[in-house]
Amino acid sequence: MLATNNKLEMIRNPFHLVEFSPWPIVGSMGAFSLTVGLAAWFHGYSMILYMMGILLILLTMIQWWRDVIRESTFQGYHTLKVTQGLRWGMILFITSEVLFFFAFFWAYFHSSLAPTPEIGLNWPPSGIVPLNPFQVPLLNTAVLLASGVSVTWAHHSLMEGDRNKTIQALVVTVLLGIYFTFLQGGEYMETTFTIADSCYGSTFFVATGFHGLHVLIGSSFLTVILIRSINFHFSKNHHFGFEAAAWYWHFVDVVWLFLYISIYWWGS
Repeated sequence: MLATNNKLEMIRNPFHLVEFSPWPIVGSMGAFSLTVGLAAWFHGYSMILYMMGILLILLTMIQWWRDVIRESTFQGYHTLKVTQGLRWGMILFITSEVLFFFAFFWAYFHSSLAPTPEIGLNWPPSGIVPLNPFQVPLLNTAVLLASGVSVTWAHHSLMEGDRNKTIQALVVTVLLGIYFTFLQGGEYMETTFTIADSCYGSTFFVATGFHGLHVLIGSSFLTVILIRSINFHFSKNHHFGFEAAAWYWHFVDVVWLFLYISIYWWGS
């Protein structure tokens, strides 16, 4: 009865009318538990609340996105008007992510363009040996650029209705994302400085670490898209989920280019 009423409402009103869902309140409880649990863990208390927050957030992610996939793929609720709203939502989300990284670049250039006496009036600060930008960082740049090409290949294949090439290109993209994470982990193990070594270590690890987190999120995003592609969830006329993942991955690529040029190359 509820589904029938929703379809009748969509005939009268093209906007997205969401069904009742427990996941917003469960997700907020998970976020609260995670925040308080992390603060408690940092002060030497138990990790139980922190782990509870992680589990609640994972539960919310899996169940909520399952519901979105169901209503878009099987129930037909994602009309043209709904898709337009989702498109604007993704654009605003990526814009907020751009501003998120803008803060890190601001901190980096604030410290590097006018080094203070506390860091020896030098950049990099005295005692810091930066990574060679023409070794692993350059390889990581090539890996991410190649993954941007492969995800574009997957998108064009999907637009042409070639499902096999779409799946092949997505597999390549996911593998390149995993390879990037592996290389970055090895790079962190080789650094001679830590996040506690002056403002250079802080800005380096926070900026590159958050980018690495975004690569992990993007790889997970593309893995879900790969599974959905295998299960025939996309067509050449209805595949916004794929487009959203591709936009996010291109954003990750562009941020890395700025990181490589400013922090690895210019800053060294």
